[in-house]
Amino acid sequence: MDPLSDILSLLKPASYGFRGLDAGGDWALAFGADDSIRCYAIQSGSCWLALDQAAEPVRLAAGDFVLMSGGKGYRLYSAADAPLTDAFRFFPTVAAGETAVLNSGGDVSGMGGYFGFEGMHAELLLAMLPPLVHIRAEAHKAALRWSIERLMRELREPQPGSTLIAEHLAQALLIEALRLHLAEHSRHSTGWLFALADKQMRAVIAAMHAEPGRKWTLETLAKVAGMSRSSFALRFKDTVGEPAMAYLTRWRMMVASDRLANGGMPIALVAPIVGYESESAFGAAFKRVMGYPPRQFAKAAAT
Repeated sequence: MDPLSDILSLLKPASYGFRGLDAGGDWALAFGADDSIRCYAIQSGSCWLALDQAAEPVRLAAGDFVLMSGGKGYRLYSAADAPLTDAFRFFPTVAAGETAVLNSGGDVSGMGGYFGFEGMHAELLLAMLPPLVHIRAEAHKAALRWSIERLMRELREPQPGSTLIAEHLAQALLIEALRLHLAEHSRHSTGWLFALADKQMRAVIAAMHAEPGRKWTLETLAKVAGMSRSSFALRFKDTVGEPAMAYLTRWRMMVASDRLANGGMPIALVAPIVGYESESAFGAAFKRVMGYPPRQFAKAAAT
């Protein structure tokens, strides 16, 4: 698989839910922090999005699409001083695929929802994604809006095969939004996602993901990129935001945690899969990255 597919596969998308919103007057919806990815498409009117701890709110206009990774709470509102409504209590009052009406509606309408994950340490993987994806390009908005509309219709009016279609639509929507964000911002941003726009760095990341157990060195990774060792080391850090070997170690531990938690594999078999000849060396690296020993992790995952 390609690196983006690798990351999303480890996240293990497990649930999703989408509803519409028709709001009027002064209103504000509060969303608590969780480990999901949320998205919204504004159909008419405008409102504001404020992430917790963010310096400035973001204005969302008709046609805009936003995607947010988990870990932070946020507010959607028309007026900053409007009384807060708990979104987690408000939206479940209508069925999936239907539209919730706030203050009689009429001023702002849109659609949105969440993607839930069951992968171990989802918060660590979500931290590798941009906290906010804001799609403004007119050429792309229609495709994303169509995807949400079709997904909501499958939820609202289930037909034979709707469950499978809805799952595919939800995953395709998430991937397409990340692709578009990558295309729009890769020249000015740092991170593994944006590094995928660089053919040389994408080749290196893909090689790491494909063979996490290989005895990689800066020299061998530089050969994959077709660069000198020093030039590659500098380019990778500038593009991805961390040294190549640090990224490799973190990816290895993500793979290891998945094998321990979901594959039920013993530590003695997991260690060589991710490039460690001894359990002790693997255990030290695992604890450094994940925060606790692999045996303790495996026991917690089993229960």
